[in-house]
Amino acid sequence: MVTTPRRGRSSLGCLFVLLLLAAAGYFGVNIGRVYLRYFEFQDAMAQEARFAAHQTDEAILLRLRATADSLGLPDAAQRVHIRRTRNSTIFIWADYIETVEFPGFVRDIEFSPHVERAF
Repeated sequence: MVTTPRRGRSSLGCLFVLLLLAAAGYFGVNIGRVYLRYFEFQDAMAQEARFAAHQTDEAILLRLRATADSLGLPDAAQRVHIRRTRNSTIFIWADYIETVEFPGFVRDIEFSPHVERAF
């Protein structure tokens, strides 16, 4: 039986790919958390809009500010705006910027969660 020697190059190539995947996963978690908080905040806005017919604007603002605080969003996210129209439509929105650190640079991402719902 003839065997050919195994080259070490292929295992180093595999190790390099695993290192790249680990780095992408590590930094992907940072940006994933930011977007997860954004979607949770927008979901809270949608829930408040769903029950807006029975709530005052002040009560909605109070709950959304508490949600922004509990999610760890920047202070600008607590500046929530609410507008109701005569035809029973509510608009809820906020604007804020999240900072995400990557290797070698920092990126600011602007978020504008908003909800429009008729009740």
